[in-house]
Amino acid sequence: MSESCIVQQNKNASVILLHGLARSEISLRKLEAILQQQGYHTVNYNYPSTKFSVEKLAEDAISQALSQCRKDNIIHFVTHSMGGILVRQYLSQHNIENLGRVVMLGPPNQGSQVVDFLKNISMFKLINGPASVQLGTAEIGLPKRLGAVNFEVGIIAGTRSVNPFLSTMLPKPDDGKVSVENTKIDGMADHITLPVTHPFMMRNDKVIEQVLSFLQQGKFVHEETI
Repeated sequence: MSESCIVQQNKNASVILLHGLARSEISLRKLEAILQQQGYHTVNYNYPSTKFSVEKLAEDAISQALSQCRKDNIIHFVTHSMGGILVRQYLSQHNIENLGRVVMLGPPNQGSQVVDFLKNISMFKLINGPASVQLGTAEIGLPKRLGAVNFEVGIIAGTRSVNPFLSTMLPKPDDGKVSVENTKIDGMADHITLPVTHPFMMRNDKVIEQVLSFLQQGKFVHEETI
Protein backbone atom coordinates (compact mmCIF):
# COMPACT_ATOMS: atom_id res chain seq x y z
CA MET A 1 0.00 0.00 0.00
CA SER A 2 1.38 3.43 -0.92
CA GLU A 3 2.17 6.01 1.75
CA SER A 4 -0.63 8.28 0.53
CA CYS A 5 -3.13 5.42 0.83
CA ILE A 6 -1.95 4.67 4.36
CA VAL A 7 -2.31 8.33 5.35
CA GLN A 8 -5.81 8.42 3.90
CA GLN A 9 -6.76 5.22 5.71
CA ASN A 10 -5.45 6.56 9.01
CA LYS A 11 -7.84 9.51 8.82
CA ASN A 12 -10.50 7.09 10.05
CA ALA A 13 -8.56 6.52 13.27
CA SER A 14 -7.94 8.54 16.42
CA VAL A 15 -4.93 7.99 18.67
CA ILE A 16 -5.22 8.87 22.35
CA LEU A 17 -1.81 9.58 23.88
CA LEU A 18 -1.40 9.22 27.65
CA HIS A 19 1.79 10.37 29.38
CA GLY A 20 3.34 8.81 32.45
CA LEU A 21 3.56 9.69 36.12
CA ALA A 22 4.74 13.23 36.88
CA ARG A 23 4.96 14.05 33.17
CA SER A 24 2.73 16.06 30.84
CA GLU A 25 1.48 16.02 27.27
CA ILE A 26 4.64 17.90 26.28
CA SER A 27 6.61 14.65 26.58
CA LEU A 28 4.53 13.14 23.76
CA ARG A 29 4.38 16.09 21.37
CA LYS A 30 7.05 14.78 18.97
CA LEU A 31 5.25 11.46 18.71
CA GLU A 32 1.92 13.25 18.33
CA ALA A 33 3.23 15.39 15.46
CA ILE A 34 4.46 12.34 13.57
CA LEU A 35 1.17 10.53 14.10
CA GLN A 36 -0.62 13.55 12.65
CA GLN A 37 1.71 13.49 9.64
CA GLN A 38 0.62 9.89 9.14
CA GLY A 39 -3.00 11.02 8.95
CA TYR A 40 -4.17 10.11 12.46
CA HIS A 41 -6.45 12.34 14.47
CA THR A 42 -4.73 12.70 17.86
CA VAL A 43 -5.79 13.50 21.40
CA ASN A 44 -2.67 14.12 23.51
CA TYR A 45 -4.44 14.27 26.85
CA ASN A 46 -2.87 16.03 29.83
CA TYR A 47 -4.03 14.64 33.16
CA PRO A 48 -3.03 15.41 36.80
CA SER A 49 -1.02 12.22 37.32
CA THR A 50 0.23 13.13 40.80
CA LYS A 51 -3.14 14.18 42.24
CA PHE A 52 -5.39 11.10 42.30
CA SER A 53 -5.54 7.31 42.31
CA VAL A 54 -5.14 5.25 39.15
CA GLU A 55 -8.85 4.44 39.20
CA LYS A 56 -9.93 8.09 39.23
CA LEU A 57 -7.28 9.16 36.74
CA ALA A 58 -8.31 6.41 34.32
CA GLU A 59 -12.01 7.18 34.58
CA ASP A 60 -11.65 10.92 34.21
CA ALA A 61 -8.81 11.15 31.69
CA ILE A 62 -9.90 8.46 29.27
CA SER A 63 -13.56 9.46 29.36
CA GLN A 64 -12.57 13.04 28.52
CA ALA A 65 -10.11 11.94 25.84
CA LEU A 66 -12.73 9.73 24.19
CA SER A 67 -15.14 12.66 24.08
CA GLN A 68 -12.59 14.49 21.89
CA CYS A 69 -12.29 11.69 19.34
CA ARG A 70 -14.07 11.86 16.03
CA LYS A 71 -17.36 10.02 15.86
CA ASP A 72 -17.10 6.45 14.50
CA ASN A 73 -13.29 6.57 14.36
CA ILE A 74 -11.25 3.55 15.37
CA ILE A 75 -9.70 4.37 18.75
CA HIS A 76 -6.02 3.53 19.26
CA PHE A 77 -3.95 4.29 22.37
CA VAL A 78 -0.26 5.06 22.71
CA THR A 79 0.87 5.27 26.32
CA HIS A 80 4.02 5.91 28.30
CA SER A 81 4.68 4.23 31.64
CA MET A 82 1.68 4.62 33.99
CA GLY A 83 -0.48 5.68 31.06
CA GLY A 84 -0.62 2.00 30.10
CA ILE A 85 -1.97 1.07 33.53
CA LEU A 86 -4.69 3.68 33.10
CA VAL A 87 -5.79 2.00 29.88
CA ARG A 88 -5.83 -1.43 31.52
CA GLN A 89 -7.84 -0.05 34.44
CA TYR A 90 -10.35 1.71 32.18
CA LEU A 91 -10.87 -1.30 29.94
CA SER A 92 -11.43 -3.52 32.98
CA GLN A 93 -14.53 -1.42 33.64
CA HIS A 94 -15.64 -0.28 30.18
CA ASN A 95 -15.99 -1.56 26.64
CA ILE A 96 -14.88 0.62 23.74
CA GLU A 97 -16.75 -0.82 20.76
CA ASN A 98 -14.41 0.65 18.14
CA LEU A 99 -11.19 -0.06 20.06
CA GLY A 100 -8.20 -0.51 17.80
CA ARG A 101 -4.65 -1.19 18.98
CA VAL A 102 -2.69 -0.16 22.06
CA VAL A 103 1.05 0.53 22.16
CA MET A 104 2.60 0.77 25.62
CA LEU A 105 6.05 2.31 26.15
CA GLY A 106 7.81 1.13 29.31
CA PRO A 107 4.63 0.12 31.16
CA PRO A 108 4.92 -1.28 34.72
CA ASN A 109 2.50 -4.08 33.82
CA GLN A 110 3.76 -6.26 36.67
CA GLY A 111 4.60 -3.27 38.85
CA SER A 112 8.02 -1.79 39.58
CA GLN A 113 10.47 -2.77 42.30
CA VAL A 114 11.38 0.91 42.54
CA VAL A 115 7.95 1.49 44.06
CA ASP A 116 8.44 -1.45 46.42
CA PHE A 117 11.61 0.19 47.76
CA LEU A 118 10.38 3.78 47.94
CA LYS A 119 6.63 3.68 48.63
CA ASN A 120 7.03 3.90 52.42
CA ILE A 121 9.15 7.03 52.20
CA SER A 122 6.77 9.92 52.87
CA MET A 123 8.38 12.24 50.33
CA PHE A 124 7.85 9.69 47.57
CA LYS A 125 4.07 9.79 47.87
CA LEU A 126 4.08 13.52 48.62
CA ILE A 127 5.88 14.23 45.33
CA ASN A 128 4.37 11.54 43.13
CA GLY A 129 0.86 11.27 44.52
CA PRO A 130 -1.58 8.44 45.35
CA ALA A 131 -1.22 6.60 42.04
CA SER A 132 2.53 6.17 42.50
CA VAL A 133 2.22 3.83 45.49
CA GLN A 134 -0.25 1.64 43.56
CA LEU A 135 2.44 0.56 41.10
CA GLY A 136 4.36 -1.96 43.19
CA THR A 137 4.92 -5.64 42.38
CA ALA A 138 2.79 -7.24 45.11
CA GLU A 139 0.31 -9.88 43.97
CA ILE A 140 -2.47 -7.83 45.54
CA GLY A 141 -1.21 -4.65 43.88
CA LEU A 142 -3.18 -2.98 41.12
CA PRO A 143 -1.04 -3.91 38.09
CA LYS A 144 -1.21 -7.64 38.84
CA ARG A 145 -4.86 -7.57 39.95
CA LEU A 146 -5.85 -6.19 36.55
CA GLY A 147 -4.76 -9.51 35.01
CA ALA A 148 -4.32 -10.48 31.38
CA VAL A 149 -5.29 -8.18 28.55
CA ASN A 150 -8.06 -9.08 26.09
CA PHE A 151 -7.29 -6.32 23.58
CA GLU A 152 -4.51 -5.95 21.01
CA VAL A 153 -1.39 -4.69 22.79
CA GLY A 154 2.19 -4.16 21.66
CA ILE A 155 4.81 -3.32 24.29
CA ILE A 156 8.15 -1.55 23.83
CA ALA A 157 10.64 -1.96 26.69
CA GLY A 158 13.88 -0.06 27.20
CA THR A 159 17.22 -1.55 28.23
CA ARG A 160 19.22 1.56 29.14
CA SER A 161 19.12 3.76 32.22
CA VAL A 162 19.99 7.34 33.09
CA ASN A 163 19.47 6.61 36.79
CA PRO A 164 22.02 4.06 38.07
CA PHE A 165 20.67 4.38 41.64
CA LEU A 166 17.15 3.31 40.69
CA SER A 167 18.54 0.59 38.44
CA THR A 168 20.12 -1.05 41.50
CA MET A 169 16.57 -1.78 42.69
CA LEU A 170 15.58 -3.52 39.46
CA PRO A 171 16.25 -6.91 37.85
CA LYS A 172 18.34 -6.53 34.70
CA PRO A 173 17.78 -5.51 31.99
CA ASP A 174 15.83 -2.37 32.87
CA ASP A 175 15.17 1.17 31.69
CA GLY A 176 15.82 2.87 35.02
CA LYS A 177 12.22 2.65 36.23
CA VAL A 178 10.87 -0.73 35.09
CA SER A 179 12.54 -4.06 34.33
CA VAL A 180 12.02 -5.51 30.86
CA GLU A 181 10.35 -8.56 32.40
CA ASN A 182 7.83 -6.46 34.29
CA THR A 183 6.67 -4.67 31.16
CA LYS A 184 5.21 -7.93 29.88
CA ILE A 185 1.59 -9.02 30.30
CA ASP A 186 -0.34 -12.15 29.47
CA GLY A 187 -2.32 -11.71 26.28
CA MET A 188 0.01 -9.18 24.64
CA ALA A 189 0.25 -9.41 20.86
CA ASP A 190 3.92 -8.41 20.56
CA HIS A 191 6.87 -7.26 22.67
CA ILE A 192 10.18 -5.71 21.68
CA THR A 193 13.19 -4.31 23.53
CA LEU A 194 15.20 -1.30 22.34
CA PRO A 195 18.32 0.40 23.76
CA VAL A 196 16.39 3.40 25.13
CA THR A 197 15.76 4.91 28.56
CA HIS A 198 12.47 5.28 30.41
CA PRO A 199 12.28 9.10 30.49
CA PHE A 200 13.13 9.67 26.84
CA MET A 201 11.96 6.59 24.91
CA MET A 202 8.88 8.33 23.52
CA ARG A 203 11.10 10.79 21.63
CA ASN A 204 13.38 8.15 20.11
CA ASP A 205 13.06 7.78 16.33
CA LYS A 206 13.30 3.97 16.38
CA VAL A 207 10.64 3.77 19.07
CA ILE A 208 8.37 5.99 17.00
CA GLU A 209 8.94 3.79 13.93
CA GLN A 210 7.90 0.75 15.96
CA VAL A 211 4.81 2.55 17.26
CA LEU A 212 3.73 3.29 13.70
CA SER A 213 4.40 -0.33 12.68
CA PHE A 214 2.20 -1.74 15.41
CA LEU A 215 -0.64 0.70 14.86
CA GLN A 216 -0.63 -0.07 11.14
CA GLN A 217 0.16 -3.81 11.09
CA GLY A 218 -0.42 -5.14 14.59
CA LYS A 219 3.25 -6.14 14.98
CA PHE A 220 6.69 -4.69 15.48
CA VAL A 221 9.61 -4.95 13.06
CA HIS A 222 11.97 -7.42 14.74
CA GLU A 223 15.59 -7.73 13.64
CA GLU A 224 15.09 -11.26 12.35
CA THR A 225 12.37 -10.02 9.99
CA ILE A 226 14.45 -7.18 8.48
